[in-house]
Amino acid sequence: MTATGACTAPGAQAPDTAQVADPIPSDVPEELMAPPATALTQDGAGAADPDPSAPAAQNADDGATRQTKWGPLSAADRELIKKVRLATLWEMTIAQEAMQRGSSRRVREISREIAEQHHALDEQARDLAERLDVRLPVRPTADQQKWMADISGRSGRDYDRTYVKWLRLAHGQIFAFIGQVRGSTQNTLVRKFAEACNAAVLNHQRLLESTGLAGPEAFPDPPEV
Repeated sequence: MTATGACTAPGAQAPDTAQVADPIPSDVPEELMAPPATALTQDGAGAADPDPSAPAAQNADDGATRQTKWGPLSAADRELIKKVRLATLWEMTIAQEAMQRGSSRRVREISREIAEQHHALDEQARDLAERLDVRLPVRPTADQQKWMADISGRSGRDYDRTYVKWLRLAHGQIFAFIGQVRGSTQNTLVRKFAEACNAAVLNHQRLLESTGLAGPEAFPDPPEV
């Protein structure tokens, strides 16, 4: 599961620089988000389970760290959940398409596994969003839709190369952010989720590389040292 979203192919190939130690604003455009999740909390059961002693303002998605019964929930924690949802909205869809349109058997094979794992991650993300009262994106960004169109508009081996390029680049960029969240989160639910994301994204990178189609443009720039 970048500055645009989990496993999202960015417009500029720059490493993710989100600082998880401090509150960060969401980079998911407001128009892509679901309505405020008041319906998730108004009935009590199965809701976000915030700390009842926490001020109400802390339960708004304003970049502040919230207190929950599973531990503090930082802005970076919430951003990871949103990024994974964004990844599903475009990557699972295009992987399902590649299962049919990929010109090589290997591309079709890996696409099935990628689609299945994104489906599982999306179920986890939506469950976390309900329990932690996190608003999720409901459709891909404009850039993501362009990348999907770029892939879908091609055919044959060019389709395969473009598909691998965008997905490998996206997975390479989100990989570091997952590690940052896993290393910093004090929320036990997010910690477990980050581990599942790490395993899936690492696997997807290996699968995409196994096609032999991941050229230099499919890799993000190295981090600054």
